[in-house]
Amino acid sequence: MIFAAVAAIYALMSAVTFIAYGLDKRRALRGQRRVRERTLHLLELAGGWPGGLLGQIAFRHKRRKVSYMLVFVGIVLLHIAGWYLAYRYLMSP
Repeated sequence: MIFAAVAAIYALMSAVTFIAYGLDKRRALRGQRRVRERTLHLLELAGGWPGGLLGQIAFRHKRRKVSYMLVFVGIVLLHIAGWYLAYRYLMSP
């Protein structure tokens, strides 16, 4: 039950993050005010990193900025570590 709720949060946050990436890319192309990188990272941290990854691919956005990608990879690794620990300590007999 709890994993279904977590999966729903990941799906919702991924959709929001994907949209935010698209909005930021559109604003970048138009020379308008951008979505803050901090906002994108907070969305990724809140479970939206899969949507962020898809946004990077679909919009060709943020992939070349090394400082951004280092934080993004750190967020992904943090999520992987969290899932590993949850499995190890909550699911193991």
